[in-house]
Amino acid sequence: MFDLNALLDEYDRARSYTDALWQDLPAAEVLWRPHPQFSPIGWHLGHQASVAHFMVRNLTAAEPSPDPDIDAVMDSANPETDRGDLPDPDRIAAYRAAVADRVHVRIGDIDQSRVGAPNQLRVVGGHLLAALINHEYQHDQWISEVRQEHLGRPLPPRPNSDRLTEIDGYLVVSL
Repeated sequence: MFDLNALLDEYDRARSYTDALWQDLPAAEVLWRPHPQFSPIGWHLGHQASVAHFMVRNLTAAEPSPDPDIDAVMDSANPETDRGDLPDPDRIAAYRAAVADRVHVRIGDIDQSRVGAPNQLRVVGGHLLAALINHEYQHDQWISEVRQEHLGRPLPPRPNSDRLTEIDGYLVVSL
C-alpha cells in the first residue's frame, strides 16, 4: 500500500521547488510572455494548482473551487488567446496555497480512513499524488527554462529525494 504521508512530503517538496523558481521574481516577470503563443510563468503556477484541484475534486471528493474565476484562465483546454488575463501573482499564490491545503485535507481523510472505500481510495490517493507531483515538476521544467534562458536568472538547486528520478530531463516521482 502507499505511504500517503511520504507522498504528501514529496508533493510539498515539489511545490517548494516551484516557489523557489518564481517567488524572487518581480510581478512583471511572472506575468511576462516570452512569445505571444507562450504561457507566462504565472499561468503555469495557476495551472499546476488548477489541475490539482480538479483531480482531487473528480477523483476523491466533489468540492467547490477555492477561486472559480481562476479555473477557466488556467485550463489548458482553452486556447492561449481565449484564457483571459492572469490574476496578479499574490492571488495565484493564494489559490495555490488553498488548493494544496485541500489536497492535504483530502489525502489526510483517506489516510485516516475517514472516507467510504478507504482501501480503494488509498490506491487512488497514491496515484493521484504521484500524478500531481509529476505534473508540478513537468511545469517546473518549463518555468526553469524561461527563468534561465529568457530572464537570465540562476536556477535554485533541484530537489533531492530517494523517490525522485530524472527522465528526459524532467524530475519524476516513482512509486
